[in-house]
Amino acid sequence: MLKIAFSPIYKYVLPNGHRFPMEKYELLPEQLLYEGTVTESHFFHPAPLDEPTILLTHDETYWNKLKMLDLSRKEIRAIGFPLSEQLVQRGRHISNGTLQCALYSRQYGVSLNVAGGTHHSFTYKGEGFCLLNDIAIAANYLLAQNIVKKILVIDLDVHQGNGTAQIFRNDPRVFTFSIHGEKNYPHRKENSDLDIGLPDKTEDEAYLKVLQSTLPPLFDQVEPEQVFYLSGVDVLATDKLGRLNMSIEGCKRRDRFVLENCLRNNVPVAVSMGGGYSARIAHIVDAHANTFRVAQEIFF
Repeated sequence: MLKIAFSPIYKYVLPNGHRFPMEKYELLPEQLLYEGTVTESHFFHPAPLDEPTILLTHDETYWNKLKMLDLSRKEIRAIGFPLSEQLVQRGRHISNGTLQCALYSRQYGVSLNVAGGTHHSFTYKGEGFCLLNDIAIAANYLLAQNIVKKILVIDLDVHQGNGTAQIFRNDPRVFTFSIHGEKNYPHRKENSDLDIGLPDKTEDEAYLKVLQSTLPPLFDQVEPEQVFYLSGVDVLATDKLGRLNMSIEGCKRRDRFVLENCLRNNVPVAVSMGGGYSARIAHIVDAHANTFRVAQEIFF
């Protein structure tokens, strides 16, 4: 059964008129229910993540500053959101959503979080709309519990996962793989285990050729027992922050290729949605919905 993490706090409305497409977190489940891709029984509602699990990944000093709302103006500016208790709680719910998805994926093959993909969060700081790194938290939990010994992170958000790369820089148990816009944010990139930077305006066929030539050998090389897939739809040509030139159909083919490879190699996959900033919310929702549609089709 497809299990999907969603909490009402995902759609938290930011204060002070801060413009960010939070409405996608409400519209995406509604669309999936309306079209019959899923039913209410597919959704689960994660509780806020406990502090000991957060501290498997994040420095205690950073976590205490978040918890006490004690970040400096510079630190808040780097995150890009006005800091509030509700925003921190939102991050805890999202991170536990991805952790629970990882556990569900080990039962059902795949599980998806309506939010997540907060890959710009480092051990010691947040930036780029990311407070807590949900994929890193879930990966470190699986490792700490001896559930798996080898993890592959497939990060196909248009922005490099610099926080995830930093967190696992010296951990051979986690292989970080990122395809991203070479000239896009972050301008100072960390070193993933494998980084592929694409030029501006890259279209479907060129993007998919890179993915298709790279991913299958990685399964053979890494031999992962768990995959985390960050399926950002900010690769679309319509995206305000993306700078690539992919279509919604091309993005869907990307998702299909990743998920089919996970199934073919019998590796459970937990999926986080990542970014999406197209001017029309319908483009964002449709592209994200394709990830759920393809997962349902392939695995069930």
